[in-house]
Amino acid sequence: MKIEKISRRKFMVGCSSAIAAMMGSKLTMTAFAAPDDASGQDILLVVFLRGGADGLNLVPPVAGDDRGFYEQERQDMAVPVSGSNAALPLEQVGSGVLPSNVQLGLHPAAAPLHDLYQAGKLAVIHAAGLDLDNRSHFDMMDFMERGTPGDKTTVTGWLTRHLQTSPNLPGQIIVPALGIGNAPPASLLGSREAITLESFGVFDLNTGPWRWRDANRSAMREFYQADNSWLHAAGTQTLDAVDIIEGQDTDNYQPANGAQYPDGSFGRQLKTIAQTIKMQVGLRVATIDLGGWDTHEYQGSDGGGYFSSNLVQPLAEGLAAFYADLDGSGDQNFTNRLTVVVMSEFGRKLVMNDSHGSDHGHGNAMLVLGGEVNGGVYGDWPGLAPGQLYQGRDLAITTDYRRVLSEILIRRMENPILGA
Repeated sequence: MKIEKISRRKFMVGCSSAIAAMMGSKLTMTAFAAPDDASGQDILLVVFLRGGADGLNLVPPVAGDDRGFYEQERQDMAVPVSGSNAALPLEQVGSGVLPSNVQLGLHPAAAPLHDLYQAGKLAVIHAAGLDLDNRSHFDMMDFMERGTPGDKTTVTGWLTRHLQTSPNLPGQIIVPALGIGNAPPASLLGSREAITLESFGVFDLNTGPWRWRDANRSAMREFYQADNSWLHAAGTQTLDAVDIIEGQDTDNYQPANGAQYPDGSFGRQLKTIAQTIKMQVGLRVATIDLGGWDTHEYQGSDGGGYFSSNLVQPLAEGLAAFYADLDGSGDQNFTNRLTVVVMSEFGRKLVMNDSHGSDHGHGNAMLVLGGEVNGGVYGDWPGLAPGQLYQGRDLAITTDYRRVLSEILIRRMENPILGA
């Protein structure tokens, strides 16, 4: 367990005054192939959709009895099955286990992800989530990210514990974990290894005239190399990370394969993660948020509107660009080491509310993307008939979200220590 390190971000924050004075972050799904020979080199990106994403419109039923129940309760908010804005059918492409009589589709604004699904690189797990009777955004996000449902006293996040217990990671990694945003997520709570940043532009020591800046940087490095305590080691690692990132021409980065990230913070942040992966500084886990999914009002009619253009489209375009950017050859083929999991704290009610939106629900869809993912639709679909709904109003949960994460940890990250 690598618990003697301190987060470079926390170190930088904790010593900010000193720096300022000197200078001015179901286990049986088998949805993944086993790791290749690059043991311990896999990269996990967790995308959290904050606000409770509407999985029933992201991955709606497109045929059968459930389609009828869906249209009856969703009225004009339902994603259509015909016309120019029709749902994109999810025909079975891999080893998925969803019953053949259940037909699902993908929201039309998620067309870039549909292409990856057809290529066998995207898995959809429906009716997934955390099976607690709790509709609080903050409680459910906290429970899921700490990995201890019902207990918010746990002092570490599940990703932190993965890094602490993983049996195959090198003892020293410059940037093992990256949290994109203004604050670390609860999944990295208690981490002494994670860097948290909004962009590369704020992760530097470029303050003041260059002679003064470089002289003081040298003095700082001499100070931190004078001993081998955790504080000195953290200071040296911080300076190493800053030196590497500052040495990259991040402002003029050109994505590979013609990848075009969408405008907005989500696209820019995904590009930052891709750049960090290509720097090959040891990144193993990263987190990113896409907020705004609390769609109580005017979600959009016939598959359009706010849900389509402001949420699904940037999600799909961003992830497709991210995958294309990393899909190189030789030592630049990062997608074979990449797993992306998309999750949210809960889904939305089946019935449309009076404000043409959807209220807090229960079961939801999870997405898993990667070069070694066995694409397809997975899970045990519970149905949308009145007697099949959770509390008579929501999609039930048949796959605990931790089963999906557990399979990623075991089969891709090579960490079987699930008890921790």
